[in-house]
Amino acid sequence: MSDGPLLRCDRVCVNRGRREVVHDVSFELRTGEVLALLGPNGAGKSTLLEAIAGGLAPTKGRIERHGRVALALQSPELARRSVLANVKLGLAWWGVPRAQRTDRSREALRAISAEHLAGRAATALSGGERRRVHLARAVAVRPDVLLLDEPFAGLDTTARASLLDDTGAALRSFAGSSLVVVHDRAEAWALADRLLILLDGRLVAEGPPAELLENPPTVDVARFLGFDGTLTEPGGGTLLTRPQHVALDPDGPLSARVRTTIPIEDGVKLELELENGRVYALSSLPGPAKGDAVRVRVTGGIASGQSAQRGPATVPVEAAQTRAP
Repeated sequence: MSDGPLLRCDRVCVNRGRREVVHDVSFELRTGEVLALLGPNGAGKSTLLEAIAGGLAPTKGRIERHGRVALALQSPELARRSVLANVKLGLAWWGVPRAQRTDRSREALRAISAEHLAGRAATALSGGERRRVHLARAVAVRPDVLLLDEPFAGLDTTARASLLDDTGAALRSFAGSSLVVVHDRAEAWALADRLLILLDGRLVAEGPPAELLENPPTVDVARFLGFDGTLTEPGGGTLLTRPQHVALDPDGPLSARVRTTIPIEDGVKLELELENGRVYALSSLPGPAKGDAVRVRVTGGIASGQSAQRGPATVPVEAAQTRAP
């Protein structure tokens, strides 16, 4: 086993057919770390993961792997056997001695809160239960590097939240390090020690979740992380905001009009038009109606220069002090 990172990508490019999908990606995965690869659909996340797993050869660059690498694909395909037998099959494929397979399988199922499913037929499982067994089968191997491709795809809100909690604990207990592909920011925040953000096949940001959210390195990254509001500031700069930065306040210093209302699980998201831009805010139900005049207070955001608002991904943004304009 190497004393350095368990996985290293050095200027990796990957093609699908004749088209280059992943461009010049470099990063390291450290021992004991859970790293989330985050990006929108079509960003190249699964292609990069397949190359890391050895299923695709990089067209340029180098991938270094140290120790055992296991890949759990997005689709939770299970054999027509019991849950326990499915987990044991994975261990058999990896060459784990027969005498160890039952105990290790039950331990992995217990870690993912699925031990009660051990005797059930895989064909009788719900979607969420199948995901749990799929993950248990992966962590039972105890790989040095575990690669997961969108392990929560297709689950409803309740099942996803429950599985997220159990998965984070299981990954830290059973895998030397993990690289998890996700496209939902909430999943990345719940799991990861560090994030990689992939846009259009390029690695555009890397760092701890809170650090990237507080100080995204570019406007494109800020937009991807939910900074959907824009206010023009005195002097020609712009302030980018998330809904959490904008509060309805009868005594607020800014006047706005409600353009649209978007129902969400616990309330309503409001699109607000101001004299100097457009922002979004969250409100409890019933909330103001479309066309209503409201007062707001802005208590954060990030400031960028005038050229950054629609600039390329290389244009930096700077963290703004919490303010109430």
